[in-house]
Amino acid sequence: MDLKLKGKIAFISGSTSGIGFATAKNLLVEGMEVYINGRTSKSVSSAVKKLKNQVNGAKVFGLVADFNNPEEVRDLLNKLPEVDVLINNVGIYDSQSFFETSTEQWNDQFQVNFMSGVKLSQHYLQKMLNKNWGRIIFISSECAYLVPIDMISYSTTKAAMHALSRGLAQLTKGTEVTVNVIVPGSTLSEGAKDFLANKAKLEGVSQKEVEQTFFSDERTQSLLERFASVDEVSNPIIYLCSPLSIATNGSVLKVDGGSSGGIL
Repeated sequence: MDLKLKGKIAFISGSTSGIGFATAKNLLVEGMEVYINGRTSKSVSSAVKKLKNQVNGAKVFGLVADFNNPEEVRDLLNKLPEVDVLINNVGIYDSQSFFETSTEQWNDQFQVNFMSGVKLSQHYLQKMLNKNWGRIIFISSECAYLVPIDMISYSTTKAAMHALSRGLAQLTKGTEVTVNVIVPGSTLSEGAKDFLANKAKLEGVSQKEVEQTFFSDERTQSLLERFASVDEVSNPIIYLCSPLSIATNGSVLKVDGGSSGGIL
């Protein structure tokens, strides 16, 4: 299927690995010009090189910026004044007791996870409306629904993202611009692979056993009962980027393996 994305420009925050990297790769396959982002020159250069090796003729470029640094964010926006597709993917988290989570940690997570999307959308949305085409996608998390007790601050930032996305979608009424949320569940990113390997080594069992235990004991709500691959999560993101997805706006698309439950 031709997703009609050839020649369009995308920016993906926090995209040197995981879901962001997989999304960049799949957009490049569709013929888009893609700008990826990370906090260090080393990580960005490495990711750009990998993408060029994986996708023939890839038009991929890197932008270094830490979204907890206002000056670096301003520099990024100056370098990339306009895009067709904005994917708000960058995120950080702390796993610890609510009572031990400092105000600084709360502020850092809101600044990176939530305010990054605010700043980028303020910069790009009006330009999308002016040309009557664009896509903004927020990458949320199953934690917005499950709210693990050791990740309350992170879950709160993701829940706030849903309200922001719905509000921005209402500004697009009658246009060819859409704003939506994707909700990944447990995904086999580099971080998840490290978690499985370390836990398996610590417990003296196989990684497969660790994964099975994780879903039987912790993510008991999951219908998939395994980690989704990064491509399985990125494929719906690619569709939302496409002109073919115009009837989907102000929506939340769950790619969480059924973990969040309910009928909404």
